[in-house]
Amino acid sequence: MSFVEASLLGAIAGCTIFLGLPVGRLRSLSQRARVALSMLSAGILAFLFMDVGAEGLGIVETHLDRFKEHDASLWPVVGLFALLSAGFLLGLGGIASVQRRLRTRPPVAGAEAATAVGSGERGEQRRTIAAVEARALRTGMVIACAIGLHNFAEGLAIGVSAKTGEVALATVLIIGFALHNATEGFGIVGPLGGLRPSWRWLALAGVVAGGPTFLGTMVGYQVTSDALELLFYALAGGAVLYVIGEIWAGVRRYGHVELGLYMLGIGFLLGVATDLVVAYGGG
Repeated sequence: MSFVEASLLGAIAGCTIFLGLPVGRLRSLSQRARVALSMLSAGILAFLFMDVGAEGLGIVETHLDRFKEHDASLWPVVGLFALLSAGFLLGLGGIASVQRRLRTRPPVAGAEAATAVGSGERGEQRRTIAAVEARALRTGMVIACAIGLHNFAEGLAIGVSAKTGEVALATVLIIGFALHNATEGFGIVGPLGGLRPSWRWLALAGVVAGGPTFLGTMVGYQVTSDALELLFYALAGGAVLYVIGEIWAGVRRYGHVELGLYMLGIGFLLGVATDLVVAYGGG
C-alpha cells in the first residue's frame, strides 16, 4: 500500500469521529437522558482504556518474549516498562494538574446549571451558569485530547501495518473505523449534558480527537518505533482513566445510578462490537 493510500485510510478513520458529535446539539434533554448519555460515553472510554492497555502491554510482552527466547537482552523490556509507567502517570496526573489550575470540577452541565439558577442575584446567576458551561466545555475538550492521544497511537499502528501490506482498503474495514470513531464522538459530547455547544466548538473537538489518526498514520508509515507507539498508548491510558473518574464523579450526584451503570455497560459493549467489526475487516 502506498503512502497516499495509507494517508487516505487514516483520514477516513479520523474524520468519522464527526458522525457522533452533532448529538451534542440536541435540545430538551432531561436530566435522566443527560446522565444516560454521560455514562454511555464513560463506557466507551472504559473500552478505550482496555484497548490501549492491551496494545501497550502487547508491545512490552513482545520484547519480553524475545528475551525469553534469548534473542535480546532484558534492558529493552525494562526501558519500555519505565516508559509505559512514566507515560501513564503523566497522562493521569498531568491532566489532573491542568484541571486543578483551571479550577474545574466535573459537571453534568445542564443539571448543575439548573441548580445554580435557583440561588443568588440574577447577574450572579448568569456568571455562575457561564462558569459551569465553561467548565463543561473544558471537560469535553479534555476528553477530546485523551481520545486524540489514543487515535494517534491507533494511526501509528495503521501506518506501520499499511507499509507492510497487512491492512487493505476494504469497505468493511472503513465501515468498522467509521462505527468505532463515531462512538468516540459520543464520548466527547456526553458529559456536556444540557449544554448546547457551538458548531465551531464541535469542529475543534473533532479535529483535536480525530486529526491525530491522520497524523499518526503518516508518521507510522515513515517511522517504525515501538517506544513512540507505547508512549502514546500510555499517555492515552492515563488520560482516559482520569476522564472516566471525572465523568463518574459528575453524574453520581444527580441520581439514576442504576441507569448509569447499565449505560456504562452498554457503552463498553458498543466499543467492543465496533472493534470486532474493525478486526473482521483486517485492522
